[in-house]
Amino acid sequence: MSLNSKFRILISGGGGYFASHIKRLAVNHVVYAPTKKEMDVRNLDSVTWAVESYQPDIFIHAAALTRPMIKHVNNPAESITCNIIGTSNVVLTCMQNNVKLVYISTDYVYPGTDGNYSETDSLLPFTNYGWSKLGGECAVSLYENSLILRIGMTNRPFCHPRALVDVKKSLLFDDEAAKITLSLLNEKGIINVGGKAQSIYDFVSSHNTTVGKISRSEVNDVEIAVDTSMNTEKMEGILNDKSF
Repeated sequence: MSLNSKFRILISGGGGYFASHIKRLAVNHVVYAPTKKEMDVRNLDSVTWAVESYQPDIFIHAAALTRPMIKHVNNPAESITCNIIGTSNVVLTCMQNNVKLVYISTDYVYPGTDGNYSETDSLLPFTNYGWSKLGGECAVSLYENSLILRIGMTNRPFCHPRALVDVKKSLLFDDEAAKITLSLLNEKGIINVGGKAQSIYDFVSSHNTTVGKISRSEVNDVEIAVDTSMNTEKMEGILNDKSF
């Protein structure tokens, strides 16, 4: 695949915000974004049907069980079925049809203690959600024609009235993450995708001055890591090379 190719892209999670941004931004490609009803990744036959019908060059696997995080504690079976088995179904289908796979993973696969994590650092998820996404990564890693993007992203606009002042991440808005994803379609392996390492509050308040402050000690229903910030030098190097 060349950098100037017009790709046929199939994206899971077609009803979500990330897929909507991919569809809007991928002006040089043909994008198919079936809804969950049309392509349910939990069902191998459903994924097989979609791939054989749309004949994509690239499958962006963005469908996942995410928020609220307490779901993964209260119903781990659902987390396993969607994020691990569902991803395995996508991998198997891409393998069988020689389709490039781009897996949208997360910074939650890192321990979240020291920050500045590189792609080769040890992994130790701090939540069930992180474990489920790492389970998906394990399946994807068995497929040579694949790319794993560990993305730290949030919705634009930020969906909470307050932002954490004592939690550090490398956040991007979901539309920015979608744009970068489209720039990395030819890559393989694992790439951290994120922005400047800073507190969630500092990131959000630079775009929304009305957002309030909250600390980790005030959040009791989910486990929150202190620092999942990522080293994004690999991403930046690739994007800089593409700018020439």
